Amino acid sequence: MSYPGYPPASPYGQPPPQGGGYYQQPPPQQHHQQPPYGGPPPHAHYNTYQQPQQGYGQPPPGPPPGQYGAPPPQPYGAPAHSPPPGTYGAAPPPSPSYYPLGPPPAGYGAPPPHGYGQPPGPPPQQSYGAVPPTPTAYTPQPYAVQYPPTPPSPGYGPAMNIPWNPDPDADRLRKAMKGWGTDEKELIRVLADKDPFQINMLRDAFQRRHRRDLIADIKSETSSWFEEGLVMLARGPLLNDVHMLFNAMDGAGTNEDILNDILLRRSNADLKAIKAEFSRVCHRPLEEMVRGELSMKTERHFMIVLGATRAEDSAPVVKADIDRDVDDLYNATEGKIGTDEMRVCSILSLRNDNQIRAISYEYRQKYARDLDTVIQKEFSGHMKDALLIQLRHGTDKYMLQARLLEDAMAGMGTKDRLLTSRLVRAHWDRNNMRNVRNAYEQRYKKKVAKRVQGETSGDYQRLLMAICGEPI
Repeated sequence: MSYPGYPPASPYGQPPPQGGGYYQQPPPQQHHQQPPYGGPPPHAHYNTYQQPQQGYGQPPPGPPPGQYGAPPPQPYGAPAHSPPPGTYGAAPPPSPSYYPLGPPPAGYGAPPPHGYGQPPGPPPQQSYGAVPPTPTAYTPQPYAVQYPPTPPSPGYGPAMNIPWNPDPDADRLRKAMKGWGTDEKELIRVLADKDPFQINMLRDAFQRRHRRDLIADIKSETSSWFEEGLVMLARGPLLNDVHMLFNAMDGAGTNEDILNDILLRRSNADLKAIKAEFSRVCHRPLEEMVRGELSMKTERHFMIVLGATRAEDSAPVVKADIDRDVDDLYNATEGKIGTDEMRVCSILSLRNDNQIRAISYEYRQKYARDLDTVIQKEFSGHMKDALLIQLRHGTDKYMLQARLLEDAMAGMGTKDRLLTSRLVRAHWDRNNMRNVRNAYEQRYKKKVAKRVQGETSGDYQRLLMAICGEPI
């Protein structure tokens, strides 16, 4: 079964055009036909960052992309223009549910003056392949070019005002939890369809109108995985990421899947926002806590990721750099005895999605082997899982999310925390959620909501079905 616009069956895209390669010197300004999502485009358009708007794999409406190297369109959920300053999205007042370690001392971890994820002043210089100052990390040959930074995802950027009144929904939530009994369906109806901007406004309105903490009230009125899902929604994406990271590393053992889900394949702006909020809420740097949970080369891999020096989405794909990365990957894996793990980690952690897509295609063209297969053969454990996520996100991020959802439900028992958090994270962007549903149906021949229904029950089932877009 297929649907319009889905990438071709080959994960490497369409064959190169006759009489020429994909990479050329920047041509005179002209328009080209937009290629299908997932395949390497003709005439060096790997760098055209595609964000489907009409369904999985379809390019956004409007004129075709401009000349080689043009910046990509805004990602899903980004405002068309800079919003006026306001108070929307400001951190809620301290409460037991907000700070897992208690309120911080005054002034601790104050956010940067320009908002989460926004560096002060002009954007820093972006180097293709630049590596954080780790003495043992592999450093490819860089070339220094400045490119527009990728905007933060909805809920991770500066405060925004939106034309929406949260007061009626705040009153509905209070009524659903007030007195004897709880109206669970009403809680689902109110919380499951809000975007990141609305959920922060709703949480603040609940505090302002009823002098109560919404998250604390939900915890006192619900239980089990139903409670867990509602709390994830009420926190919003940034605050929930912080709490999940803390819980994944607190106490004995480490939930490596949570670290992978939250920290990998994120933009520099989102990572900076997560690190700033983690320091403010948990009273310690995120890097310090990650170092204490990981070890050896996996620790170094995540330190590269947390350095937030990934190529911005607007950075172009350059033939010479792609060829160098392809050869470096081969020489670090199949081309030698043993594996140079840090060379592979550096390349996949520091390239943007378009560059990784080009690397994956060119590797297959040159060495007649799927890079995904090479990683599975050469690596194991946590590092293998992390590298596969980085590679697969670059080649098809919607299919990756679909596979992660299935992984949470496959086999004996359901990994409820992973299933709930992955669905909640996917649903914050409605276009993304629609594309993930389509990708899941294309791969597994079943609707994701139907699959979730068979793995859950009761109010917890109704909540996840609503997050998937099913009516309540």
